[in-house]
Parts: sequence; structure tokens; C-alpha cells
Amino acid sequence: MFALVWPGGAGDNCAMSSNLKNFGIVSVLTVASRVLGLARDILITAVFGTTAWASAFVMAFTLPNLFRRFLGEGALTAALVPTLSEELETGSRERAFRLVNQVSSWVGLATGVIVVVAMAGLAGVAGSNVLDSWTEVAEKAQRWRQAAGLAVVLFPYLVFICLSAALSAALQTLGKFAAPALSPVWLNLAIIAFLGGATYATGIADDAVRMNWLCAGVLVGGLCQLLGPALALWREGWRPRVDFTASPAVRRMLWLMGPTVLGSAVYLINMAVSRFIGLSLNESAVAVLNLATRLIELPIGVFAISVTTVVFPLISSFAARQDWAGMGAAYRKGMRLVLAINVPAAVGLMVLATPIVRVLFQRGAFSAEDTALTVPVLMVFAAGLPVLAFVNLMLRAFYAEKDTRTPVRGALLSFWVNVGLSLLLMGPLSTLGLAVASNVAVVLQAYYLQHQLSHHRPELRFGAILPDVAKIVLATAGMAAVVFSGYRFSFSWGSGWGADLIRLAGLIPLGGLTYGALVWGLRLEGREELLAILRRSRERRKA
Repeated sequence: MFALVWPGGAGDNCAMSSNLKNFGIVSVLTVASRVLGLARDILITAVFGTTAWASAFVMAFTLPNLFRRFLGEGALTAALVPTLSEELETGSRERAFRLVNQVSSWVGLATGVIVVVAMAGLAGVAGSNVLDSWTEVAEKAQRWRQAAGLAVVLFPYLVFICLSAALSAALQTLGKFAAPALSPVWLNLAIIAFLGGATYATGIADDAVRMNWLCAGVLVGGLCQLLGPALALWREGWRPRVDFTASPAVRRMLWLMGPTVLGSAVYLINMAVSRFIGLSLNESAVAVLNLATRLIELPIGVFAISVTTVVFPLISSFAARQDWAGMGAAYRKGMRLVLAINVPAAVGLMVLATPIVRVLFQRGAFSAEDTALTVPVLMVFAAGLPVLAFVNLMLRAFYAEKDTRTPVRGALLSFWVNVGLSLLLMGPLSTLGLAVASNVAVVLQAYYLQHQLSHHRPELRFGAILPDVAKIVLATAGMAAVVFSGYRFSFSWGSGWGADLIRLAGLIPLGGLTYGALVWGLRLEGREELLAILRRSRERRKA
């Protein structure tokens, strides 16, 4: 709704349209990816429910995914995008593509070694009885062995996705956002095709066999995720080469990656500890936490990640030119967009949590009892959604200035708070306690990061958008009142799947229209820019 632009003349208006177009492309493709991801989770949940198989798969897939964030989307992207921006500013595409080949070669080697070592270690764990001495109940040890066995199969996905992250970062630096945003679509399609085909086309009923098909879908999807950005970058003139040259640009990247690797490692351990605690708690905890996380990732993925994907190269370019005013303007508009979308999304998820979970997941192996377990966890995660989305943007602001040490300190703070509160709350609150601990940790991390950011760059201070935040909160309160009243009124319709679907089909658009009208009436900054873009678009169509 609000353009990612900075004040200026006609040239900046062109940039405004270009950035809004990029945001639109990323948003549309991310919508497709998240919808398919939701369909994937609906299928997996219908087949496996919240059983030990479901939790074992989530735990096993967590390991390569966390290493992906650790090496690929975290440290690598944070160091590669600013370095490529410098190469393009001072050199040529040929130099930038040479750097991409050098980085890809080293990434392929590093991830290959990690995969071989991890598969060997996990195979030993899956085939031994060592876990029996660590656990009090044999059933708990069996859950760990299941997860380790599946992780052996899934770990090669790490190579595909980390190489894909390097190529996607290069495309984003070149202003090409479609192929990177489309990359997750291939993973979701592959999983749906393999698991859906095995379950419904061939009629396989054995959970172990169906799990093998699910893992095969992950690996095929990961290969497709690599091929998509590779073909897109090929069209830009890149040609793949194996090049292990330690060029000055590569050494600068490694210097930048050092603290970021530590910070990502803290995040890796943080996430892994939460899942480990959940797997030890009961057989359904990991699956329930995963479903709630996936639901809040829909607004984060569609809008927050789309905003940061477009803003990151923009603010990196400003930082490379030391244009702090331009960087501040772009960052504030990114903040405004993130909060304007995720605050009402969070409240909507909290109000409509029960019908959402029933409509999406309550079928097959997922029962009403599983819905009762998932709803409160979803509500807690939804409450922290705006803060989580905001953290993603703040981290990009630090990375744009090549400050990777402050995010490490923020990650350490989040880690210790999360682990301490998880151990404290898991007893009295069970799975819900893990969700509360995660939220509190993210809030404290966000406060610390924004405080440091504002102190270092006053142009990036949060206080500059407080009037807009007040308008967002006021509009969200009005929307919540309308949606909650409508939800209470609809109780007489019953509680079946059809009644819930009708509720959601009516209340979600009603809430969106109410929020949009209130935001427009409150004159949230950005509406004049949107009107100008619409007028130009109408004039072009007439011409």
C-alpha cells in the first residue's frame, strides 16, 4: 500500500515505481509460495497428524533448514549482497559474476563436507542404543532415533539450498527478484506431488513408506530450487565456473561473515534447543509448534520478507554511497510497511485462530484434540508476529552497513532468554510455555537491536514513525472490534467445517476492508504516493 521510496524529483518517482513493482512481484510470487506451503502442510498433517512421525520429520527437516539459514540465507546473503553492490558500483558485471563463481565454489565445498560429516554422525545415532541412556522412557528414545534416521536422508538438501541462496543473492543485487521469490514454489510442488501421489494415487497406507516419499519430494524440490535461480542468472550473462581463488572480495566477505556466522550459530542453537525440548516433552509438541509457526509465516513471508528482500539491496546501495538520509527514508518506509501489514494480520490470527485451524488442518489424522492443542500456541505466536517481522528488517539495516557484531549480541541475548524461559515454563505450561519463551526472547532482541541502530544512525530511529504506528494501532483496534463482533454473531451458524469456512470467507474480507478504510481515513503516510502511481498507470493505459 505504501511505496518504498525516498523524497526527490522525477528520477526518484521512476525509482518509486520500480521499487513498488519489485515489491509487487516478490509479494505475488511469495503469496503463491506460501499458499503452496500451506497446502503442503495441510497434506502432511492430514497424512501424519501430530504423531511421532510428524514430529520426527519436522525435527529432521529442521536441521538442514537451520544450517541453510546459518550458511545460506543468513551469513552468506548478508555478506554477499553488500560486497556485490560494491563490485557493481566500482567494477563491472564480469567482476561480480567472477565473485559469484568463487563464492559458489567455496559454498559447495563447505556444505558438502558438512553434509558428509552430519550424515555419518546421524546414521550412528539412528542405529545405536546410546539415546536409551539419555532418556527415561523408551518411547522418547525412539522419537530421537526416528528423527536422526530421517535427518540422514534429508541433509543433502543443504547443498542445494545454500547454492541457491548464493545465486539468489546475486539476482537480487542485479534487481531481479522473480526467480528467487519463485524458488520455494518448486520445493512445495515437489513435496505435494510425491506425498500426494504416494498417498492418494497409489493408495500406500504404511506411514514409513509414505515418509520415504515425502523425503524424496524434499530432495527433488531442493534440486529444482537450485536450477531456477541458476537459469535466471545464466540469462543475465553468468556462466558457472569452479573457482577456488581467494580474491580480495572473497576475503572481505569472509571477514564480514565471521561475526554473522557466530550470530547465525546462536540462532541455530536457539531454534534447535526449542525443538529438542519439544521432542523430549511429548510426541506432538514439535508438530504443533511447527504448524503454528507456519501459519504466522504466511503474513511474514508474503509481506515482511518481500519488503526486506526489496529494501535490503536498496539500503545497501545507499550505505555504499554513504547516503544516510536516503537510507533512513527507505528504512522508515520499510518499517511502516512491515507494521502496517503485520499488526492487523497478528490480531486477525488471534481472533480467528480456532476456525482457521479447524478449516485448514482438522481432517484425516488431525483431530479436534489436536486443534485444541494448536490454537493457544498459534495465538501466542501471532502476538509476536509484528516484532518478528520487524527484526528481519532491522538485521538487514545492520548488514547493509556491514555491522555483523551487533546482531550477534542480539542473538545471544535472545538465546539465553529463550532457553531459560523454556526450561522454566515447559513444566507448568507444556508446549504453550515454549511459545511464550520464544516470543519474549524476540521482543527483547528487537528492543536491543533498534536501540543500537538508533544510537548509531539517528536517521533510522523508530520514533520518526510513532504517529504512523498510533494510526496503525487505532485502525487495527477498529478492525478487531468488527471482526470479533461478527465472529460472536456467527456462533448460531454451528461449528462444522462448512460454517467455519463461511465465517472466514466473510470475516477476513470484512476485516481487511474495515482496516483499509480506517487507515485511509487516518491518512497514513504513503497514500498520496499510491494515488500518484495509480494516476500514472491510468494515463499510460489511456495512451
